[in-house]
Amino acid sequence: MTAEPLTDGADEVGHTHRDVSGGWLRPAVFGAMDGLVTNIALVAGVGGGGAGADVIVLSGAAGLVAGAFSMALGEYASVSTQNESVQAEAAVERAEIERNPRAEQAELVEMYVDMGLSRETAERVAAEVHADHELAVRVHVTQELGVNLDEQPSPWAAAISSFLCFAVGALLPLLPYLLGFDSLLAGLAVGAVGLVLLGAAAARYTTMPWWLSGLRQLAFGAIAAGATYLVGTLIGISIT
Repeated sequence: MTAEPLTDGADEVGHTHRDVSGGWLRPAVFGAMDGLVTNIALVAGVGGGGAGADVIVLSGAAGLVAGAFSMALGEYASVSTQNESVQAEAAVERAEIERNPRAEQAELVEMYVDMGLSRETAERVAAEVHADHELAVRVHVTQELGVNLDEQPSPWAAAISSFLCFAVGALLPLLPYLLGFDSLLAGLAVGAVGLVLLGAAAARYTTMPWWLSGLRQLAFGAIAAGATYLVGTLIGISIT
């Protein structure tokens, strides 16, 4: 009896996956979190030292611009270096396959056997893979390094998403001051709400409950704000 083909169109895959390769999601969440925590802590520290609204806004704006550029440049350099490192390892693998194809094919067979395939199936798959040199390189890199050469994250996407999200996050604690309210408590409260909302939004991409993720982000921000408020209070007292 001949097995029915799996590609006859009778059944279709009913799900898709989000981007988990590190292209934009990680720098976006990291940027927003860093922007919020940085400026919440900055506002708490400067405000705790007794500074007025104008100094707090100036400090917060400077922190926003400096932090956003630092995040963007850091993400660009980090992702670019990561991609270049992967390409360098791919070049090593390509050269090794050219020098010793039989050993590399045997290595791939053992990888497939370790994954649970029968040796006969593993040998057939490895032979088909190694019939195409570039396919062999991509498969070996995926199996040995856990990365896909065709799906490397974009340095520009990481840089832009981190820049924008840091700026938005850093702006939130300054909003009450920009709207005319000279209240440290109001700035910290808006920042706290932002932390909870960010945590809840990030939970959509994980299995963590939204409220637990929100409380975790709030706790991180509270630790940073508490520490800088204490420093600001101590330094303010010593100056006066």
